[in-house]
Amino acid sequence: QLACCCGTAACALCCKCCPKIKQSTSTRFMYALYFILVTIICCVMMSTTVANEMKVHIPFYKQLCKGIQAGDTCEKLVGYSAVYKVCFGMACFFFLFFLFTIKINNSKSCRAYVHNGFWLIKLILLAAMCSGAFFIPDQDTFLNAWRYVGATGGFLFIAIQLILLVEFAHKWNKNWTAGANHKQLWNGLLALVTLVLYSVAVAALIVMAVFYTRSEGCMYNKILIGVNGGLCLFVSLVAISPCVQNRQPHSGLLQSGVISCYVMYLTFSALSSKPPETILDENNQNITICVPEFSQGLHSDENLVTGLGTTILFCCILYSCLTSTTRASSEALRGIYAAPETEVARCCFCCMPDGDVDAEEHTENRGGQTVIYDEKKSTVYSYAYFHFVFFLASLYVMMTVTHWFHYESAQIEKFFTGTWSIFWIKMVSCWVCVFLYLWTLIAPLCCPTRQFSV
Repeated sequence: QLACCCGTAACALCCKCCPKIKQSTSTRFMYALYFILVTIICCVMMSTTVANEMKVHIPFYKQLCKGIQAGDTCEKLVGYSAVYKVCFGMACFFFLFFLFTIKINNSKSCRAYVHNGFWLIKLILLAAMCSGAFFIPDQDTFLNAWRYVGATGGFLFIAIQLILLVEFAHKWNKNWTAGANHKQLWNGLLALVTLVLYSVAVAALIVMAVFYTRSEGCMYNKILIGVNGGLCLFVSLVAISPCVQNRQPHSGLLQSGVISCYVMYLTFSALSSKPPETILDENNQNITICVPEFSQGLHSDENLVTGLGTTILFCCILYSCLTSTTRASSEALRGIYAAPETEVARCCFCCMPDGDVDAEEHTENRGGQTVIYDEKKSTVYSYAYFHFVFFLASLYVMMTVTHWFHYESAQIEKFFTGTWSIFWIKMVSCWVCVFLYLWTLIAPLCCPTRQFSV
């Protein structure tokens, strides 16, 4: 049964009650598990509560810390510097596999077998890389340099997600517009979804104006809500302007509605992440303004809020990683799109149509879970791009857990405490998203000789 740990038969030897699974899916699932494991370790390292509990409940705690040379109270294994080192190991692991899997087009090659198997060996390699980072000489120089690498990689991860969001909006409109040429039902669906998207965006704008502003003060909130609402209106008008429609008939309000909803979400998230503003009331006491009153009650049980919020956040990061590593996403980033004549309108347009019968023919049952070998002819996704996205996600997790540029006072218990760095990162992401979408609209006008496909 060593094949379960060291070969491609890992899923085939799982318990029989598991449903059948594709080889490509099981491989990505295993790498995602490694990513989750290291992320949990990083969260534990940033928790002062866990550190204090360990001191109380682990016998011979000080002797153990001295034995592993982690300091008198294991201070080298907690805090932002420890997270930087562990994430350095994880980032190196995924970057190494990124280099190793470049130009793999056939799942039968030796490198593909390494990518799809040898899970125990890869787990040991990941653990060795994360542990080895603690023995890097000249730690101060390393941490200072690695901080900038992490920030660059984190911003690049955000940029990829924003590009794919804009591409998703264009793909959605293009697919349903193709269906409208044959059935009027698709026109009705387009109108209905567009109306819902704009209703959500307008409702969000009104809610933020009511709860995050007041007649006196809250100037930042008023300006940003007004600016972002104005940007949504501006891109919507540009999308339906005659000059843009002449060059891009597929441009419409559906894409603008998707972008507007996302802009409103980022605005709300940024306002929630802003440090609270306080003023003196008539009794000369500090009161918090520019935040809804009910949000103050939500933080009464900080451990519950932190645990639930952190789980949701990292589920979103993991979802972003897995959805942005498909072959369609990697081709979209390189400007490769499906030809208009091959478009088939579907409600779930982002999923491939059922028709992959060939995959069903190559199934094996080795006494356990049935594995469908869906990569007999060629790879289903780009292995190198998959590892590169997880490399960037490792850097993004590192920066997020350590509060980006407020790393020295970072704690997982204060994960949702507002900081200016997180606030501006979200606001800039919001504006970059609008700029990217606006560029896809006006690029054909600025460069009329070039061919653009969205």
